[in-house]
Amino acid sequence: MESIYLIRHAKAEGQEPYASLTDEGYTQAERLAEMLSSHGISYIVSSPWKRAVQTAVPLGAAIQQHIHTDERLQERVLSTKDLPDWMDVLKRTYDDVDWAAEGGESSRIAARRALAVLEECWSRPELHGVVVTHGNLLSLIIRQYVPSFGYPEWARLSNPDIYVLRREHRQMDEGGRKEHEPIFSIRRLALD
Repeated sequence: MESIYLIRHAKAEGQEPYASLTDEGYTQAERLAEMLSSHGISYIVSSPWKRAVQTAVPLGAAIQQHIHTDERLQERVLSTKDLPDWMDVLKRTYDDVDWAAEGGESSRIAARRALAVLEECWSRPELHGVVVTHGNLLSLIIRQYVPSFGYPEWARLSNPDIYVLRREHRQMDEGGRKEHEPIFSIRRLALD
């Protein structure tokens, strides 16, 4: 794969795994499909959570592609306890990537599972793919390529949000042998 479109799901009714898109979210998903259907995308993988799959469905229909689901793309578990101060807890996970609230995942662990999906995508034969996920996990993916992407940038994400991650190979001559080093670039796309 040469490029992966990283997509945060459209506007949803809640945060639970079974939360549906709102009417506005369905409209956003349709607009997303219209915008991306001409980008040569031929592979879609999504979080199995309802709002993520519902975001992917119009694009899948538009480009006649099956939507694969992968549990590793579901939202990061911040804690198994109710957290009235959840934003403070979330902020701490950006400051200390190995810290986790009770029953939750650290940023490092959550990013690791998401990046494993991306590694599998990079090895696929399709040129352009889509990964549909959730805001916090998306921010942790982006942070692997833009280390300064943290809590303030997460807070500015929108529903939906689209980032294009591209990979190019640069040939290097290391002591008489040629090596191919991947070079990554990432940019945000605005929904038309």
